[in-house]
Amino acid sequence: MKILLLGKTGQIGRQLQRFLPVLGDLVPLSRKQADLSDAHALGLALSIHQPDVIVNAAAYTAVDRAQLEPEAAASINTDAVAQLARYAKESDALLVHYGTDYIFDGTKPTPYCEADIPNPLNVYGATKLAGDAAVLDSGCDALILRCSWVYAAHGQNFPSTLLRLAATRDNLDVVADQVGAPTSAALVADTTVRAIAARTRRELPGGIYHLAASGSTSWHAYARYLVAGATERGVPLRLTPENIHPVSSDRYGAAAKRPRNSRLDTTRLETALNVHFDHWTCGVDDLLDELSKRGRRGGDNP
Repeated sequence: MKILLLGKTGQIGRQLQRFLPVLGDLVPLSRKQADLSDAHALGLALSIHQPDVIVNAAAYTAVDRAQLEPEAAASINTDAVAQLARYAKESDALLVHYGTDYIFDGTKPTPYCEADIPNPLNVYGATKLAGDAAVLDSGCDALILRCSWVYAAHGQNFPSTLLRLAATRDNLDVVADQVGAPTSAALVADTTVRAIAARTRRELPGGIYHLAASGSTSWHAYARYLVAGATERGVPLRLTPENIHPVSSDRYGAAAKRPRNSRLDTTRLETALNVHFDHWTCGVDDLLDELSKRGRRGGDNP
C-alpha cells in the first residue's frame, strides 16, 4: 500500500511520519513538494505517486489572518481538498482528511457529535467546512477526522507561545470563556493509523469522526497547567500560574471569533476502534516532559 502524506512538516504531519510506515510505503511531501494552493503542482504530485491512500495533514490554519485572506484560506482548505477528493474517487483511493471544531458556533451546552449542524463563526471554519462538504459530495472513500486544540512539541501552537511568553513576562491575560480538549498530534497520528487499518479491512465505515482527548478545560486553566507543570520540571519561567489572569473573549479582541464550546463527543470513533482516548492532561504532561528534557540537553527553549 502506497501512502501519500501531504503537509509532512506540520504538527500532525511530523507525527504521522513516525506512525504511518507500519501500514505501507510512505511518501511524505512538504508544501514545497506539493503546494496545495497550486492546483497544477498538486495534480502533478498525485499523478507521479499514484497513492492508494492520501493523508492530507496540510491546511491554512492562521485563523485570524484568514479573515483578511479568505481566498488564500479557501484555496487550501476547500479547493485543494475538493481536488484530492476527485482524485480519490477517480483512482479508488482512500482519502484521510482532518477537520476542525471551528465549524461549530459553540452555543451547544454539551459536546458536539458528528450529526450536529455546523455554523462556523469565522473564515477559517467556513473554508474547512466547505472542504469537508467537498469530500462528502465527491462520493470518494474517505475518513474525515475532526480534531480540536491540536499541539505538539514542534511548531507554532498554544503551549509553545504560552511558554515563550512565560519566560519573559510577569503577568498574562488568557481567555477563560472558551472550553475544549487539548489534543496531542501524537494521539491524532496514532488514531489515524488505527482508523486507516480498520477502514482497509472494512471494519470501519467511511465518513466523519470526532477525535480529541477526553475531558475539557479553558484556555486560561490550560495556561495555568502548562506553567505549573513546566515550573515543576525545572523550566526557568518568570510567570507564575497565579499571575495568569482570566479574560473574556470579547475583551481579548481577536480578529476571528471563536466558538465558546469546542468540546467534541468522540464516542463514535472510540466505540468503532475499541479504544479510549486519554485525558487531555496525559498528553500535555508528555509534552512538558519532552520540552524539559530538550532544555536539559541544551536544545531550543520552549
